[in-house]
Amino acid sequence: MKKNHSATLTINNKSYLLPIYKASEGSDVIDITKLYAESNHFTYDPGFTSTASCQSNITFIDGEKGILRYRGYDIEELAKKSDFIEVTNLLIYGDLPNKRQLNKYYKLISKHTMVHEQLLKFFNGFRRDAHPMAMMVGVMGALSAFYQDSLDINDPHQRMTASRRIIAKASTIGAMAYKYSIGQPFVQPDNNLSYSENFLNMCFSVPAEKYKISKVMSDAMDTILILHADHEQNASTSTVRLAGSSGANPFACVAAGVASLWGPAHGGANQAALEMLETIGNKKNVPNFIKRAKDKNDPFRLMGFGHRVYKNYDPRAKILKQTCKKVLKHIGINKDPVLDVAMELEKIALKDKYFIDKKLYPNVDFYSGIILRAMGFPPEMFTVIFSIARSSGWTAHWHEMIEDPVQKIGRPRQLYSGNKKSVYGKKRSTKNTR
Repeated sequence: MKKNHSATLTINNKSYLLPIYKASEGSDVIDITKLYAESNHFTYDPGFTSTASCQSNITFIDGEKGILRYRGYDIEELAKKSDFIEVTNLLIYGDLPNKRQLNKYYKLISKHTMVHEQLLKFFNGFRRDAHPMAMMVGVMGALSAFYQDSLDINDPHQRMTASRRIIAKASTIGAMAYKYSIGQPFVQPDNNLSYSENFLNMCFSVPAEKYKISKVMSDAMDTILILHADHEQNASTSTVRLAGSSGANPFACVAAGVASLWGPAHGGANQAALEMLETIGNKKNVPNFIKRAKDKNDPFRLMGFGHRVYKNYDPRAKILKQTCKKVLKHIGINKDPVLDVAMELEKIALKDKYFIDKKLYPNVDFYSGIILRAMGFPPEMFTVIFSIARSSGWTAHWHEMIEDPVQKIGRPRQLYSGNKKSVYGKKRSTKNTR
């Protein structure tokens, strides 16, 4: 880290000099690592919204300008020119591979698409109506019991092998969770197909008839996977890093990330956005729901608008808007009522003073749910697909965290507001009125 200048913090008339480190792009950071030792004070930052937890070279976001880059490459360019495996290679290794390197990486990933036969029995222990994410969490964590030759986090070769297994098997496990939930037999991976084609085939093919893989659909899936591959230090990525900081094995760390992603405020937002659009039902109902959204006393909330980081149009939403139109045209839905509602909401949001003042622009969840529904996925699978995509970013961050010489075990502190020292037995003689 390059020291730029310093900040002075004064507490009770005593000043403390805090180094400021310059970012290659974006916000600089104030180093407070020695603040507690020197001043006996912690900083207070619920949600860590003003805290940089690490130094990273992977993803850059400028929320004000609506910029998202992986390793310096604009997301728009990657979505147009790359596929998911090439982007995964970029995230993990640091730059785009040449043709020979990419072909080798395809083979290294496809080598691990199958799962251990005993893992198939895990699914029989789940209820058929269990959420696919519950299966995803359990089976991903269970990989550590079957692939013990890639658990040594101090061995670079084992670390890379574990990462490839996680990325390759994530789509297989996700497809198995889907098949189990609808009562269909599992479909084995086909290494002659691309990553996206293989996932669609495992989800939608059946033994009774051949499944024709549409290029429009596989391209759309590739786009969704690329756009969701990484997003800086979000809740699930931070969870993976925090779990990894303890020395936990990579399968356990990624399972923790899956669990974090499951939350409706994180990975479950695209499901919530689609359910909201279906609740509105028709674009003629949009004005009434807009009115309800503005009413502080009404519990209704517009999902798919605004973002914790972006204060401009989410660049991923722009890409998915076009993808959404292609997919709906391909399957013959020229006038989809849900898309009509989405378009009407977007038009109002970009002009309405309420949305503009609050910077509530459509985000990636706004369109991804519509696309996935058009592909044939139920809402319960949306977050599973998100987790398959994010396996790429999670493993990249896990590698970076392991190799960071200044990384320590995560140990946030707190502002204690409980009782002071209590004396045991002092109140035991009084009558308990509870």
